[in-house]
Amino acid sequence: MLNNEFLSKTPREIAADLENVGHEGLLSFLETAAKTTAQQVFFELSTHVIVDVFTVMNDEMFKKIFTKTDTHRAARVLSRLNRDAVDKKLTLLPKVTSREIKDFLDYSENTAGFLMETNLFSCSKEDTVGAVLTKLRQLGDRRILTVYVVDDEDKLIGRVPVNYIAIAKPEQQLDELMYQAYSVQAMATREEVVNEIQLHSLLQIPVVDIHNHLLGIIRNDTVLAASREEASGDLQTMFGAGKEEHALSKTSFAVRKRLPWLQINLATAFLASMVVGFFEDTIAKITILAIFLPVVAGQSGNTGSQALAVTIRGLALKEIRIGQWLRVAKKELMVGFINGVAVAITTGVVVFFWSGSLGIAVVIGISMILSMVIAGFAGAVIPIGLKAIGQDPATSSSIILTTVTDICGFLSFLGLASALSSILGIV
Repeated sequence: MLNNEFLSKTPREIAADLENVGHEGLLSFLETAAKTTAQQVFFELSTHVIVDVFTVMNDEMFKKIFTKTDTHRAARVLSRLNRDAVDKKLTLLPKVTSREIKDFLDYSENTAGFLMETNLFSCSKEDTVGAVLTKLRQLGDRRILTVYVVDDEDKLIGRVPVNYIAIAKPEQQLDELMYQAYSVQAMATREEVVNEIQLHSLLQIPVVDIHNHLLGIIRNDTVLAASREEASGDLQTMFGAGKEEHALSKTSFAVRKRLPWLQINLATAFLASMVVGFFEDTIAKITILAIFLPVVAGQSGNTGSQALAVTIRGLALKEIRIGQWLRVAKKELMVGFINGVAVAITTGVVVFFWSGSLGIAVVIGISMILSMVIAGFAGAVIPIGLKAIGQDPATSSSIILTTVTDICGFLSFLGLASALSSILGIV
């Protein structure tokens, strides 16, 4: 009978009516309704209702609602629920569907999506002040300072401060009180979130996806506390100390965190030295080559670091996926080649006037191009490869990259000098 009464209504209208019949009536409708209808109505429910219904929803109902649905939309809803409970429920879905939803749910620690609270309060622009006040009283959450206004597709279109609602007439609609809502995307960095909050003097800021769907909110005290923790952690990681280490940590703990990286750095330094050792005779005959070794190594190292930074950022912000490694590598190869040619010309001219040898100028120019191309490729591929095998690219990429750039830089320069010394008349 309940279903028949709703047949002529839209999913949004049905959802609004069902919110007033209690959980039993709501679940009864979802259970008996056709799958498509049940899905459409469920996703039109208010966030606080979905949270309550999810806790009493059985496995069959969950599969009915979330199987063969828009995974991005499903993730937006599930992101507002307890993650442990969601992960258990996702095992009920087909593997592809479950994996896609998890991809949307997982955010890097340096993004707005990781910092946001998903238990927010949003309304339609047609909702009246009286209806909104009733819902606010039911929730009883004193932390709600702003009501965010969304359209039929859950896209953010405005905001209304709670104090404005408190003094407005009960029959007024939210669109009469609505202001522009400043927001950040879920993949925005922590620095970008801080800048937006400071720029507009906000106490909290909504988080949206690339299509402007409302996902959650970030309170300024949350992001500022996280920024302080991240700043200290990043500083320590840069120099080979763990983020977990503090100024008064035990000596044994500090040694355990730092020593492995020092040993790895030592091993990579010996590898680079071995390469130089292979050309000991060449360096003995052409001693000026030793002067220019840091030039080649430094330029290739900087090239690799630039590619590394861009790639790690892309992975962290989900701008690129592991499967796009070839596209990223091709781009960095081309960038490395073009920059290599430009730098090689400048380097060759300087070396020619410095050494007076055209041969050495040609060798270092060719070496610069080769080493920068290889460095760009390595800077793109290394973090993606580490990500593919489940390692943290930010922690270990730089050490591997340094090894590659040093060895390739020395090998290309000294190898070419040895091979072409007689042809180019290097003496």
